[in-house]
Amino acid sequence: MKKGKIIMFLAALLPMLLFVFPLWKITLEAPQYPTPLGMYIYINDFADANPHDIKNINLMNHYVGMKYIPDAIPEFKIFPIGIAITTLIGLVIGIWARYRWYLYWFIMMVLVSTVGLIDFYRWEYEYGHDLDPKAIMKFTNPDGSVMGFQPPFFGTKHILNFTAHSYPQLGAYCLAGGIALGLVAWWVARREKRNA
Repeated sequence: MKKGKIIMFLAALLPMLLFVFPLWKITLEAPQYPTPLGMYIYINDFADANPHDIKNINLMNHYVGMKYIPDAIPEFKIFPIGIAITTLIGLVIGIWARYRWYLYWFIMMVLVSTVGLIDFYRWEYEYGHDLDPKAIMKFTNPDGSVMGFQPPFFGTKHILNFTAHSYPQLGAYCLAGGIALGLVAWWVARREKRNA
């Protein structure tokens, strides 16, 4: 079997590790929490970084009117299907298609991942800004507008006395690696075709 095909198979299969490893992690540090609170975001669920972290985050967020972190969101049903389908398409392309289809798969994965990141940002924004007007505690910005509590999309952000961190985890790197390998597979297969 040619190297291009082998790399294409690896590219298609690597994103399946999203079903094993977390995609993202959000951590909250504050003086009142000696151990930071955190949650992992998997492709189909949320999970505590430490026991009861999500419960504690929900209790804290309730006071400022934020919604509870849901046990399930629609994306948790859509994303796993999307990854399974794109993996199947990648394997079919690796078996039967010409090498130029490797590039099409790479472009498709970049587009699908971009849509996923945009949706993640939208969820974070709504989660941090769609506050209950009857909340126990209300905070305003210097201009008088209601303060939002959106965690950072990527990186670190200070929110009141909290420092929030948001970074990709191993699952995201597996997805990115698979996408990158799709481009490598196309390049290698193209060279193999030219040298044949």
